[in-house]
Amino acid sequence: MTTIIGVRFRNMGKIYYFDPKDYDISRGDHVIVETTRGVEYGTVVLEPKEVPDEKVVQPLKQVIRMATVEDDDRVTGNREREREAYKVCQEKIKKRGLEMKLVEAEYTFDNSKLLFYFTADGRVDFRELVKDLAAVFRTRIELRQIGVRDETKILGGIGICGRELCCKSYLTDFIPVSIKMAKEQNLSLNPTKISGSCGRLMCCLKNEQDTYEYLNSRLPGIGDKVTTRDGLTGEVQSVNVLRQQVRVLIDLDDSKELRDYPTEELTFKPRKKKGLKKNANTAEEKELAALEE
Repeated sequence: MTTIIGVRFRNMGKIYYFDPKDYDISRGDHVIVETTRGVEYGTVVLEPKEVPDEKVVQPLKQVIRMATVEDDDRVTGNREREREAYKVCQEKIKKRGLEMKLVEAEYTFDNSKLLFYFTADGRVDFRELVKDLAAVFRTRIELRQIGVRDETKILGGIGICGRELCCKSYLTDFIPVSIKMAKEQNLSLNPTKISGSCGRLMCCLKNEQDTYEYLNSRLPGIGDKVTTRDGLTGEVQSVNVLRQQVRVLIDLDDSKELRDYPTEELTFKPRKKKGLKKNANTAEEKELAALEE
């Protein structure tokens, strides 16, 4: 077993493991650690605990020291400098006429590197921009192109539910989301209703996916033939997934009648899995497929 702590460097960023050494560390403490980007200031989100050796990527780097008041002040100063760096970079981008959207500027804790995050529709030749920025800030400059989901995670916002965006409030990693999830939950396939602020499918579609898959597996499909316990047959007209009830058009001797049955009172063939066609041909299919990218 290996003793580790979990450290996060930005709000809702990924959690990284470090060796706490002999420090008395609690959740919420600030620590100074060494990363691939250099010395960084992070917040402890997982208190010291033991985990199996195979779950730890070796070599496990150690905590350098606990953060001091001076370190806290330095981080606050870096945030001020980042705002100024953002403005300067915006001006340089506009001056050179580059087709890119600047999202954020970020200093490493030791000021050894200044990173700029941007989005763009394609590849951008920013070599001259890097030279301009290096001449102004006299430090190592790095420009990183990110996707629209990463941009939304950085900027944040309010979702259609009225709450803060999942990616900004609690999601540490993006999870794969597909149109199949919306179909499984019987949601509208209107792109404007199932896409988030980033223009991609809403991450929250994943939240109830496992539950709906299980509940739907216990139900017949619309149009399926079913048999009741008393031997009557009929065609499924609608289903209530959460209540596990089925509305059936029962065939009587000389008429038909709509009746509601609990799932356990019906006999039917398991529902076949259905998904979107692999080759999208219609405009709507192409638009829905683009949301998954």
